[in-house]
Amino acid sequence: MTACSRRNFVSGMGALILTTGTTVSLMAQGGTNYADKTIRYAMVHDETACIGCTACMDACREVNQVPEGVSRLEIIRSEPMGEFPNVEYEFFRQSCQHCTNAPCVSVCPTGASFIDPKTGIVDVHKDLCVGCQYCVAVCPYRVRFIHPIHKTADKCNFCRDTNLAQGKQPACVESCPTNALTFGDMNDPTSAVVQKVRANPVYRTKVQLGTEPNLYHIPFGKGEHRS
Repeated sequence: MTACSRRNFVSGMGALILTTGTTVSLMAQGGTNYADKTIRYAMVHDETACIGCTACMDACREVNQVPEGVSRLEIIRSEPMGEFPNVEYEFFRQSCQHCTNAPCVSVCPTGASFIDPKTGIVDVHKDLCVGCQYCVAVCPYRVRFIHPIHKTADKCNFCRDTNLAQGKQPACVESCPTNALTFGDMNDPTSAVVQKVRANPVYRTKVQLGTEPNLYHIPFGKGEHRS
C-alpha cells in the first residue's frame, strides 16, 4: 500500500466512523466474542465528586511514564455555570473506554491492538504495532495517540502492566483526593464498581455506536451531560 493510499484510507475511515454508528458496530462484531470472560474491568467517574484537580492525570503520567505532549487521561472542564460568586464547573474524564466491542481491535492489521480475554482491558502489543494509525483513526472517542518515543499506538490501559500487575488500583484511582473514581469487575455483583453503578444514575458516551464502553459517568446534574 502506498503512503498516499494509506493516508486516504485512514482519513476515510476516521470520517466514516464519525458519521455512521453502524459501521463501528459491524466492524466490532466481526471480532472475538468476549461476553463470557471471567472479569470485565470497568471504571466509574463521579462528576459530582470530581474537583478538577488533575491529580489523576499527574499520577497516570508518573506511573506509566507518559511523555510530555501526549496524555492517556484528560479531565476536561466545562464552561462556567452560574454567576459569580456562585460559579460551578463540570469535569469530564476523557480516556479509553475499554469497549467490549472495540473497533480499534477490529481494524488492526497486525493484531497489536487486542482485548485481554482475562480482564476485558483493551491494550496494545508494542512489539507488534507498526504505527499505521488505523486504530487512531477509527476510535470514536479520540483517545489513542502515537507514542513520541516508541512510535507505537498508546492509550490508557487501566495501568495493566504497572499498578494492576502489582495488585494495586489504577494510579488515577489511588491518587484521587475525593474518591471520584471507582474501579473493579463488572462481572462481580459484589464489587464496588457494580454497587456504584446500581446506586447512581449513570451514563456512557456514544453507546449508539455499539461499542459497549466500560467507562461510566455519574452526571454532574446541571446542564447537558455528554452523549
